[in-house]
Amino acid sequence: MLSKAPLLDPDAPPVTGDWYKPPVAITWQWQLKGEVNTNHPAKLYDIDLFNSSPSLINTLKASGKKVICYFSAGSFEDSREDKDKFKAAELGNTLVDKPDERWLDIRSHNVAEIMISRLNLALLKGCDGVEPDNMDAYANNSGFDISARDQLAFNKFIANEAHKRGLSVGLKNDIEQTPDLINYFDFSVNEQCHEFHECNMLTGFIANGKPVLNAEYQQSYLDNPVERQALCDSSNGAQFSTLILPKELDDSQRFSCF
Repeated sequence: MLSKAPLLDPDAPPVTGDWYKPPVAITWQWQLKGEVNTNHPAKLYDIDLFNSSPSLINTLKASGKKVICYFSAGSFEDSREDKDKFKAAELGNTLVDKPDERWLDIRSHNVAEIMISRLNLALLKGCDGVEPDNMDAYANNSGFDISARDQLAFNKFIANEAHKRGLSVGLKNDIEQTPDLINYFDFSVNEQCHEFHECNMLTGFIANGKPVLNAEYQQSYLDNPVERQALCDSSNGAQFSTLILPKELDDSQRFSCF
């Protein structure tokens, strides 16, 4: 039986073991809203942990796909079934681009315990791995005095606890701390590194045999064939797995560079 959440330690070594490790340049699909379209020719699906049933996950896996389950590790969402487990003092400022979410105090042992429960849920539902979101509170106006070392401690904790459960885990956000975290995570989930000219900060994943799952939202990539081709040429040259998607991640449109 797995133990309770340990103290958060920025110097914790990475857990070793055997779990699903996606290859570089894997095809993928990312849909967090609406009824999941299971028909895309992708080897890996990234879907919502809470809103996806075990039967959906089993259906995807039976068709030969791997399933990554999304949850927010760094923010409070009022719609989640475990929302009452959080304490008022652990809820910080509202996220700039998500008015229905608030930053969490990731230094809290209670928050760590809730994340353990979410990882257990991912295991119970049959997920092959997880995508913990909002892993960069220290770089945002969270409402808490969260340091870079606090963030490293929390992110390493999430990765190690996922691996203890045989779950693959991706690093979301927190590009700046990639050199300190790359040995703890199995892949990167990135948004808009081409648009923001940040892709060079992710090449370490590729060099270590770990994929970069990239999503771009700029409408011009869909509307302008020349701009889209330039994006895909750059992405494919770097061996990134790039999708052009709606920011709502609702499968209303999709273009794959690979």
